[in-house]
Amino acid sequence: MSDFKGQPLGNPQPPPPGYSQPPPGYGQQTTVVMGAQPVMMAQVFRETPVAMQCPYCHASITTSTAYETGTLTWIICGVLILFGLWLGCCLIPFCIDGCKDVIHSCPSCNQTVGKFNRV
Repeated sequence: MSDFKGQPLGNPQPPPPGYSQPPPGYGQQTTVVMGAQPVMMAQVFRETPVAMQCPYCHASITTSTAYETGTLTWIICGVLILFGLWLGCCLIPFCIDGCKDVIHSCPSCNQTVGKFNRV
């Protein structure tokens, strides 16, 4: 029996001299390891302080919160006036923190890092 070139099957021919051995690593898969990209996580600011890294001073902090009059406070005041509660009762939303916006700031550098708007 012989192969298609007429050579016997039990006696393979050596490769030509220019094609003796492939270079080391030829045909092998290589793995490239890249450094992890920094992932920016969006902070959710609500009524409670948030643990985070300050974008200004880069300190690990827990934000301090303060309340300020916002859109919801004025809407509730206007609705109370429309219902006839204009003799001082319309000022109640300005005394309730649950009606105000929440400002989150860094306790180290005192920069504002976030805000929670109720409306």
